[in-house]
Amino acid sequence: MSIVTIRNVEFLNNPARFLDPYHFRVTFECIAQLPEDLEWRLIYVSSPGNEELDQELDDCLVGPVPVGVNAFEFEGSAPNPAKIPPEDVLGVAALILTGSYKEQEFVRVGYYQNTEYDNEEMKENPPPLESIRFDRLVRDINTKPRVTRFQIKWDIAPQNQNGLAATTVSAGAATSAAVPSANDLEMEDVQ
Repeated sequence: MSIVTIRNVEFLNNPARFLDPYHFRVTFECIAQLPEDLEWRLIYVSSPGNEELDQELDDCLVGPVPVGVNAFEFEGSAPNPAKIPPEDVLGVAALILTGSYKEQEFVRVGYYQNTEYDNEEMKENPPPLESIRFDRLVRDINTKPRVTRFQIKWDIAPQNQNGLAATTVSAGAATSAAVPSANDLEMEDVQ
């Protein structure tokens, strides 16, 4: 059984300028009080074949986490244009939100992001790659994520209906609920 289940990820500024920070709200449910913080990271993937070019845009710690439905707002920096190969700036990239507990990743929520110029003329006749106009780029994040859950050692005892500790949960289950706001999620469970 998974202790933490993401219920919704809502982008608060989508679409937006490419150089604007990412601003979103994460809602999740926790079935046992967590003694340690959850770590959330936002990663921009411009070149799927080259992990060295991935950019961690920001991370945050959330805790202590009580039992019930919790939410927090997350703001992550825009990607550093100097770290993106010119040929990978326009078109599709990936944005990944990860959740970890005690340095164990339990969930990864991936989104496709499309980047293009803000007017038809520049879309049809973009400037040469060596002179990309980042100030004229807009991003649009597809809000149908792909969610991957990982089994981890939670080492926490969720409470039963009587408020008593149930048996200790040692691994997240592959049956935790997906983000219900996106009805057609692609989900993958990794064991």
